[in-house]
Amino acid sequence: MPLVPHSSYPGPPRYQLNGHFQTILPAMTRKIQALHYQRERLELPDGDFVDLDWLEANSQDLVILSHGLEGSTDRVYMKAAAHFFHQKGMDVLGWNCRSCSGEMNRNLRLYNHGEIGDFGQVITYALQRKSYQKIHLIGYSMGGSILLKYLGVHGKNIPEAIKTGIAFSSPCDLQGSIQTLEKRSNWFYRRKFFNSLRKKITAKAEQFPGKIDLSKFDQIKTWRDFDEFYSAPINGYRNAEDFYFQASAQNFVEGITVPALLCNAMNDPILTPSCSPKHLAKHHPYFYVETPRKGGHVGFAIRNYPGPDYWLEHRALEFIEAHN
Repeated sequence: MPLVPHSSYPGPPRYQLNGHFQTILPAMTRKIQALHYQRERLELPDGDFVDLDWLEANSQDLVILSHGLEGSTDRVYMKAAAHFFHQKGMDVLGWNCRSCSGEMNRNLRLYNHGEIGDFGQVITYALQRKSYQKIHLIGYSMGGSILLKYLGVHGKNIPEAIKTGIAFSSPCDLQGSIQTLEKRSNWFYRRKFFNSLRKKITAKAEQFPGKIDLSKFDQIKTWRDFDEFYSAPINGYRNAEDFYFQASAQNFVEGITVPALLCNAMNDPILTPSCSPKHLAKHHPYFYVETPRKGGHVGFAIRNYPGPDYWLEHRALEFIEAHN
């Protein structure tokens, strides 16, 4: 059955004592050699754009990487995966969501966990640029939710070249994840995300005078308030409740028609057990759920492993090779 009973993750270094350490330390201390991306701007049908970063190896196989909330292709987990798969002889495409590539996007909208249209445009363009025989989708946190929803919504209508999807540390139940983010112990992540998104919304208000009420920042008491006042209306949702439903990949995975792996650590500090819907995997022919006991959020450093690679890259390659 697609429910993975025993994870192959061997565990983190001993000094990474809990889920917080296993989340924060890899992001701070992991070193990846400089990458020489080839950047390309993809113009979107609505007049906006996303920026694409390529590492090409003259391959017929392509790995497409999707980053997390307020991430980019410059995040260490993205660079690590890009380097790893490029070294394996595959072409790699890392894409930056609107506003995440270092330049604010043009339209009165940003990006979100439920937005799969831009992702579809990226895939379509990649296939127009080159007739890839095999495409593998890998996403981290929000990026994993986006790819799972994309696969579920489009089902049998996805491009034939797409062979696998792999999501790490993904909040498939967004409302549950938001409630966990409110815990006192998660103040660090909450502040980091809030400060970054507040800057973007303020920039949007300057771009579009009179369209965004910045005074509502003073009314925010919870993250749900932030989504109600800003995330939902800016991105075209009726309210926070509608946003959480549309952005929760678990509501769409039933339609997945290619092998797809969701891997969430049980000690991930910003995910709930509901973000790993094992009940959906038990009788699904393509949806795999793996829940290592440890690993944190997009962490998964390997104990006593001397190289620069983490378990994330090895597990993704293992899944790809098993379903090639």
